[in-house]
Order: sequence, then C-alpha cells, then structure tokens
Amino acid sequence: MKREHILIIRFSAMGDVAMTVPVIYSLAKQYPDVRITVLSRGFARAFFEDLAPNVDFMEADLKKEYHGVRGLNALYRRLTAKQFTKIADLHNVLRSEYLRMRFNMGRYRVEHLDKHRRERRMLTAYNNKVRLQLKTPFENYADVLSRLGYPVTMEFTSLFPPEGGNLNMLPAIVGPKKSFEQWIGIAPTAAHPGKTYPTDRTRQVIRQLQQKYPKARFFLFGQGREEERLFTAWCQEVPRCIYVSKHLENMHQELILMSHLDVMLSMDSSNMHLASLTATPVVSVWGATHPCAGFVGWNQPPENAIQADLDCRPCSIYGNKACRRGDLACMDLINPEQITERIEQIINQKSNSQTV
Repeated sequence: MKREHILIIRFSAMGDVAMTVPVIYSLAKQYPDVRITVLSRGFARAFFEDLAPNVDFMEADLKKEYHGVRGLNALYRRLTAKQFTKIADLHNVLRSEYLRMRFNMGRYRVEHLDKHRRERRMLTAYNNKVRLQLKTPFENYADVLSRLGYPVTMEFTSLFPPEGGNLNMLPAIVGPKKSFEQWIGIAPTAAHPGKTYPTDRTRQVIRQLQQKYPKARFFLFGQGREEERLFTAWCQEVPRCIYVSKHLENMHQELILMSHLDVMLSMDSSNMHLASLTATPVVSVWGATHPCAGFVGWNQPPENAIQADLDCRPCSIYGNKACRRGDLACMDLINPEQITERIEQIINQKSNSQTV
C-alpha cells in the first residue's frame, strides 16, 4: 500500500507561515506514518527542518526560479515527482490556486483554506460593524487537514525543550544568562503605521523598565532602514542593549535567543508569532488590527494584548488601510504605563514561580 504523503502549501509572510507550525507539528505527531512536505519560501526552513521526523521542507522561490505561469508549471512538474497523495493549500491565493488547479486536473485529493471573507468584511465595516471572534488561522489550517481526513488535536508547546535553545550556538556578545538578569525583547516596528506604536513611546517603556529592572538586558528585533536608524540610536543611549540582527546570522539563532527571553514586547507582527513559537510570553500592542480577527500569537493569553477601546477598531484585518479618523487614535490612546505594567506582571510572575 502506498504511503500517505501530504503536500502543505503556504508561501506568504513570515508570521502567516509561523502560524502553521503548531498545526503541522500536531499533524506529524498524531500521524507518524504519514509523510509531510511543507512548500514555502526559504526563510521558513528554520521552522520545519527539525520539527518532526516525518516532516520535510521544500523551498520555492516564486520571484525568480518559479516566477509566472511558466515557473509554476515547472514547480508543478517538480512536485508531481514527489508522489504526493493529498494536497493542503493553506494559502489560497492566485499562485496556490493555479497549483491547486493542476493537481485537481491530475485527480489528486485537494483541499484549501477558507478565509471567511464575509465575516472579515463585517468585522472591519465602518458602519454596522459586527465585532465577533473569528476563527484563528490555527483553527482554519486544522479544518483543511480535517477535510483531507486528518483531524488534529493541538498539542504544540515550543520549537525547543523547556530549557530553551542552545545559547552556545550564539555569538559571545549574547553570552550565558545570569540568574539576576531579565532578558527583554523589543520588536517595535511593523509593516504599516496602523500597527506601529509610536517609537518615542516605546522608548518611554524602555526607560520605565530600566528603572524597574536595572540589571535587565534589552534585545532589539527587526530589520530595515528605519530599524537601523532607530536601533543604532537606542543602543548608544541604553546600557545593556543589543541590536540583534547586527550580531546573529539567521532566524534560527533569533529563535534560540527568543526562547530565553523573559518577555517580548511586539506589535501585531511576525516577531509576535516567532516568540510565541518558543513559548515566550509576548505583550503585543494592537491598533488598526484586533485580536478578534484571530491573528494572536500561539498560546498567548488575552490579557497580554494591549489595546484601546474604540468603536472603529478593527478597521483592517492586516493593518494596511489608511486610518479613517486620520489620527491613529488607536495607538495614541495607549499609555506607555499600560505596557510597562503588563511586562512587569509577567516578569514578576516568572520570578515568583522560580522561587517557589
């Protein structure tokens, strides 16, 4: 009998791919005789390479090698050589739809993601908004697998063992974590203004945390021109502050570091999801987007989401629309003290649990 071999397709941004990890891990563990291949962009290799013995990773560069219809046809021919038995499209965009069409023509068993667009439109409507909790991506991904005949029960905790990743794999500047230190991650940027807390207020949060925890070390996560300018200045101002991407070589190293943080402060961004995959508490700041759209980090409790209560929220699922009010009040109404207090509660809870 031919061994079952599932192809899971998810390209997209880092955070969206990261949210497949708990589902694919649960699938792999509960169906150990089933082969699973994840097709995604190259950055995702760090998520899946050592996830489970029956999980493989396959990289597809859709901008170069597999660009356009001709490239997708070449990718399809490469995929058919793998002898998949079932296809799970966890993306449901034009490129994955085209591959899905080819697989359907080849009489493969294919299922795809339901994005619940009607419910999303109701949630983000300007008038007659219906603010209901939508299904999370984790649930939507699991639904696809269930329709393929593989219902799963979520049982993922972390990419690493309870003690975290191996710090010896990181540069000496990170070093071992001292028992008296607090390690605090800061990821202050996001792709859109409606998802970004004002940087001067994030700096206030850091100042407040410095006063409360003078032995704390601050690790700044993010890459780009704005991050370069901002983080360079902060590292000059803030003692015991490290600009992470200046010293770490790849995402796997960043995940190791995240697994040793006491807490991560993040926007509704990929770093929220990356830290969540390492079982690190994440205090997330929400503006144009909203946790009820479902995009909260894995296993993050509701009280870790900091947000202002405004009738216009959410105005966007992904935060990529212009503010209808024109003032980004959803971010301006959040005080730095709200964020600092939640971070302090998490650090103190962890400290108390270690002394018991």
